[in-house]
Amino acid sequence: MPDILQDMLRPRGIQAEHILHLWNFTLLLCTVVFVAVLLAFLYALWRAPRADAHAVPDAAPAANSERRVHRVIVWAAALSAAGLMTLLAADVLTGRALAQLPTDDAIHIELVGHDWWWEANYEDQDPARRFTTANELHLPVGRAAIITLHSADVIHTLWIPNLHGKKDLIPGRTAEIRLRADQAGVYSGQCAEFCGMEHARMALSVIAEAPDRYEAWAAAQRRPASAASAGTGQIEHGMQVFTDHCAGCHTVRDTAAKGRLGPDLTHLASRQTIAAGILPNRRGQLAAWVADAPSFKPGTSMPPSTLSPDDLQALLGYLEALK
Repeated sequence: MPDILQDMLRPRGIQAEHILHLWNFTLLLCTVVFVAVLLAFLYALWRAPRADAHAVPDAAPAANSERRVHRVIVWAAALSAAGLMTLLAADVLTGRALAQLPTDDAIHIELVGHDWWWEANYEDQDPARRFTTANELHLPVGRAAIITLHSADVIHTLWIPNLHGKKDLIPGRTAEIRLRADQAGVYSGQCAEFCGMEHARMALSVIAEAPDRYEAWAAAQRRPASAASAGTGQIEHGMQVFTDHCAGCHTVRDTAAKGRLGPDLTHLASRQTIAAGILPNRRGQLAAWVADAPSFKPGTSMPPSTLSPDDLQALLGYLEALK
């Protein structure tokens, strides 16, 4: 599996660069303010009058020093207001820059947050070119993506640090985020809003690749899963097990499986991970997940398996054939 990058200080898209510039400017200005306050505090300690235990208290007003203090306070308040206004202006300019991303040739994706996984619907004006995947986003390098955000249950927040900032997914509302990956790589996205007991295990892999590789991947995703027409006895057995036990929750296009509760598994074998990023997509991990998903993700709606060993092996063979 390739290295996965999750670092807002290493932008791989123009939107993330704008946000990093705002972060660096904010950090610099706040550092200057912190140093100024610390120096003022140290100066006050150095100039503070000293007395011993036998000194007579002096409560007389110090008129001249009070006037100096008032002037210092006025200047400090003015500088603080100017700093805040500067930060506000920088924030507004960054927001405008984020909104100016060219999207003439953008791909359109609907991303739905579930407890605790991601559903990605790749949209197109031609219904035959639409397809659905889960827990992975594939993006062509150098081409913008307009991602429409929905939540199927509670509040989630999408955050892909290397490509953009955070955006909330609120039930009953539609949000939108526009981003562009300018370098190929695998980037880790995450739900950044506490959404329940498995919030920390709700990862999203974002795979940015060259446009020709993206188009090849998308073309493969639009085709029916290869196992749907496979003729081997074990695959047919596994397909029947899937239809009997899994079709109520999962979809495999062009088969009788039309469930919507769990992820679309049409091309499961082409994915790098399972269970929203917590396990690599290998036979052993897939078997363990099918056998007892709650042991890996307590609270998940997928129950432990009641399959016989033969049925489980046939099912795994079918799932591994879904390429």
